[in-house]
Amino acid sequence: MKIITVCTMGIGTSILLKMNVEKVLDQLGLSGSVEASDLGSARGASQSADLIMTNAEMARALSDVAVPVAVVHNFMDTEEIARALREAARQ
Repeated sequence: MKIITVCTMGIGTSILLKMNVEKVLDQLGLSGSVEASDLGSARGASQSADLIMTNAEMARALSDVAVPVAVVHNFMDTEEIARALREAARQ
């Protein structure tokens, strides 16, 4: 599974989310690669991704991409991240 974490600039919260997604993937025993991205780059990268994870504001901006977009409200909440990953893995 290829996952893209997105924030406006791609250097702050997307990296924090990336680290926590990687931690949760490991805890769940799921394999995947995670890439932190800015909003503009995420559009192009979405063509080869299985899932985008971001906040509600960025999700609205990415509503036109062809890949599922999971909204994470608290990037530090590994339980919330795990729920989003489990849902994505079922699709």
